Amino acid sequence: MRFTKKDSIFYDMLIKQAELACEAAEAFKTMVSDMENASMYQKQIVTLEHDADEVTHQLANKADATFVTPLDKEDLRVLSSQLDDVMDHIESAASRLLLYRLTEVRPDLLRHLDILCRATQATRVAVTSMKDASHRAAMHDTIVAIHRIENEGDLAFRKALSDLHFEVEHPDPLMVMRWKEIYDRVEVSVDACEDVANSIESVLIKYA
Repeated sequence: MRFTKKDSIFYDMLIKQAELACEAAEAFKTMVSDMENASMYQKQIVTLEHDADEVTHQLANKADATFVTPLDKEDLRVLSSQLDDVMDHIESAASRLLLYRLTEVRPDLLRHLDILCRATQATRVAVTSMKDASHRAAMHDTIVAIHRIENEGDLAFRKALSDLHFEVEHPDPLMVMRWKEIYDRVEVSVDACEDVANSIESVLIKYA
């Protein structure tokens, strides 16, 4: 893949989406360590989500207005949409902590968010590497790392659900449902990072 300066704007927008997702994941992780100020962090995440939406729209409009794009327009659309999904799921999970008025954070959520932060960071590296063909080998390593992180997330998710249901003899069904939904959305955020990695891998093969 060889890119011109004109092509750069598309990669810059994809990179910006990935960077905003990283910021949102880090804000979410900080939020659960400082629940007294949870609303402040949640507002920050909502702002980041709105910023990401704007970049998504800008990229779509730029692709529509450009005759020749560095990648097929469909590939750009898919990558941008998947990055937007990462952000949307993070915002949704964080907002539910306040919606459900959860003031005490379960320890396994912190582990989930550490995994999420590593997944978004690796995704940012992979997306950034697309801009320079000389980074192709490193990009492959990053994609493998994202798959590994996603597998780790799957294991953490199953462990969290098991503990949620069986750590006490008679768990509160409503609390189980609330926490399960939050875990679900964090897990889906990590899955969305893997979706991005899969799409990048497809692009590498397609444009090799």
